[in-house]
Amino acid sequence: MYSRSSEPVRFERDCPAVLVPQGDHVTLPVGSAGYITQALGGSYTVFVDGNLFRIAGQDADAIGKEPVPPLELPEGASVEDVERMMWSQLRTCFDPEIPINVVDLGLVYEATLDAHPEKDGEYLASVRMTLTAPGCGMGDILVADVRDALELIPTLAEADVELVFDPPWTQHMMSEAARLETGMF
Repeated sequence: MYSRSSEPVRFERDCPAVLVPQGDHVTLPVGSAGYITQALGGSYTVFVDGNLFRIAGQDADAIGKEPVPPLELPEGASVEDVERMMWSQLRTCFDPEIPINVVDLGLVYEATLDAHPEKDGEYLASVRMTLTAPGCGMGDILVADVRDALELIPTLAEADVELVFDPPWTQHMMSEAARLETGMF
């Protein structure tokens, strides 16, 4: 939540936001004041009027931040290059309450890349992922974040992201670094 190290912010325009953890879509009006509590993966979590809100990267200008630049693959990129970028993009998706990306949290159970059957030189990504809690209101938002992050990859035509709850997530699925950072050892 808010701490003395949180960056103060004032909204420069009306801004779509998502209430955390409920997942409700709202608009924060121009002039609203608050604090950035998390700025990871191109999105922001802000504390305004006693509530947490997630601001998408494309709306970063509303809080005086630069939007994320477009992704680029090298000329003649191989499938391995695209796979590396796919995993790199998955690591830009963060739980809005926990400062750990979805890969290190252990939320991504499977991510595959296949050649597009109808579009030569393009790919389809398939991801199976879960949530830290099945009733989390941010589930649809996190799934959309993953899909949107992957579909920014040049040559990726489509990302299919499936939310699953079997097996149930446990903290043991987190990477060692994530458990260290959260103190869950």
